[in-house]
Amino acid sequence: MFVILHAYRLVPVIRLLINVDHVGTLRNARKETFPDPVHAAAICEHAGADGIVFHLREDRRHITERDVRLFRETVKGKLDFELSTDPEVVDICCDVAPDLATLVPERREEVTTEGGLDVMANRKHLDRVVPRLYDAGIEQVALFVDPVPEQIRAAADAGANTVELHTGDYANATTDADLRTEAERLAEGARAAHDAGLRVHAGHGLDYNNFALFRDTVPHVAEVSIGFAVISRAVLTGMDQAVRDMLAVVKA
Repeated sequence: MFVILHAYRLVPVIRLLINVDHVGTLRNARKETFPDPVHAAAICEHAGADGIVFHLREDRRHITERDVRLFRETVKGKLDFELSTDPEVVDICCDVAPDLATLVPERREEVTTEGGLDVMANRKHLDRVVPRLYDAGIEQVALFVDPVPEQIRAAADAGANTVELHTGDYANATTDADLRTEAERLAEGARAAHDAGLRVHAGHGLDYNNFALFRDTVPHVAEVSIGFAVISRAVLTGMDQAVRDMLAVVKA
C-alpha cells in the first residue's frame, strides 16, 4: 500500500506491529491470570494494528509458552516471534511457525534488550538456527541489529532475509542534534540493508513523540515494532485508544 505525496512521489505505508510483552510483565508481577496478553493482542488487532510481536525469553519473565500457542491460534494479522538462539526456544518457534522470527540478543540481567545482535561474533549459532527456522516453514527470518553497515551485510551473509534496525540509541537521544544524528545513522543502515536485498524493519523505544522524525528520515522501512509506549499509554487511555493513537502517528 502506498500514499502519494505532492502527486509525484510514492511513499510506502509502514505497517505497525504491537509488542504485548509488558501486558505479561504486569500479569506476572502478581502471579495472576490477568491482564492476558492474548486478550490484549485481540484488542490491538481490532483497533487496527497490522500484527503482534512477542519475545519468549529463556526466563519467561513476561510471555509464556501458553501465550505463544494461543497467539498462533488467535492472531489474524502478522505474528512476529522474537527469540534468542536458545535451543528450547528455537524448538518452540519452529513448532509454532510464526510469520516472522526475529533473532535478538538476550541477557538474563537486562531490563530490556540493550542493543543489536553481533552477527559476526554469533555466526556459528546463526548458521545452525537460521536454516532451521526456514525449514520449519517460517517465511521471514530477521536479525535485530544496530544500524552498522558491516553488521547488516553480515546478516545477509548469515541467510536472513530481513533486518530489524535497533532504534534504541535514537530513542534515547537527549538533544535535537543527537536525535538527528541517530536518525541519519538509521537511514544509512536502512540504505545498506536495502542495497543488500534485505527487507527493513525497525523497533525499540519508538513512541508517539519521536516517530515523526524517524518516519521522515529513514527510508525503506516496511514495518515497525512498538510496545512499551503503547502499553504505557493504554494504562491511562485503554488499549484500543492507545493503538489508534499510535496508528495515527505511524501512518500519517
